[in-house]
Amino acid sequence: MEIVVQPLGRTLNVEAGSNVLAALREHQIPISYSCTAGRCGTCRCKVLKGEVLEAGREAKITHPDDEGYVLACMSTVSTNCVIEVPEPDEVVIHPARIIKATVLAIEAMTHDIRRLRLKPAKQLEFSPGQYATLQFGPGLARPYSMANAPGGDELEFHLRLVPDGRVTGHVETALAVGDAVRVSGPLGTAYLRRKHQGPMLCVAGGTGLAPVLSIVRAALGEGMRQPIHLYFGVRTERDIYGLPWLEQLCERHPNLHLHVVVSTGPHDPRWRAGLVTDAVSQDWDSLAGWRAYLCGAPPMVEAAAMLARRKGVLPAHVYADAFYASGI
Repeated sequence: MEIVVQPLGRTLNVEAGSNVLAALREHQIPISYSCTAGRCGTCRCKVLKGEVLEAGREAKITHPDDEGYVLACMSTVSTNCVIEVPEPDEVVIHPARIIKATVLAIEAMTHDIRRLRLKPAKQLEFSPGQYATLQFGPGLARPYSMANAPGGDELEFHLRLVPDGRVTGHVETALAVGDAVRVSGPLGTAYLRRKHQGPMLCVAGGTGLAPVLSIVRAALGEGMRQPIHLYFGVRTERDIYGLPWLEQLCERHPNLHLHVVVSTGPHDPRWRAGLVTDAVSQDWDSLAGWRAYLCGAPPMVEAAAMLARRKGVLPAHVYADAFYASGI
């Protein structure tokens, strides 16, 4: 049985029933992966012809057009097929792991956003823009994006307090400095593509700033010189946070351009009014050649993804993670 791998033009001879990820790795095909258990979405690939059998998966594939995409780790070969692996020159391999961490600080950033800083017992390897699951105790687990760039000795997360939420209620009322937290990851596919040299569009809504901040911090820290336009959309002025970090980055790196957009209520004249997607649309006639990184509430992410594609960003170059509300 054969698997043809595009865009590499490789043909692999495999046994019927072979696991797709295992077959790709055995033949040294470059593909990103992490958990190998259907949770992280990192090993997504597209079936162009033929069929593979995919077992039930836990992860949503974070891609603007999920049709035809499967997770290689959860799929087996059932016929001759043609598959497409995404960006074979941008492969990341961070085996998912569980590490223990200690709470260093819980800081109020706004009326309902808390900055959680953790000291991991071992360094967590991840790509900027990825996330992890934090477990504070039995039944108290929730995914959150890292806001720091990789390589440091701390992990930073931004948590929005959910009314009557068990997890964020625990963080607000019970979690204390010195407490233990279990960190599982990394997860997610909306990570920084380091080899891209064209302009970058980063759109963050609320605590979607966390993964975008990780991406921007890493890109600038690694010397990426292309224009980076960061649009930060919030509901009201009191929801704005992280300005000292963002303004300091802008001062140090003239290729970073910050646009703060407030959708309702009176606000400082420095900020733009309206929807963050409208601001992007007004600023750019074409985004051809750009890469787009989008994080926030699902309606904003979906609208921003549609806008980016309409303005010329290739669908495969729109990297999106939507934050789904949870009552846990």
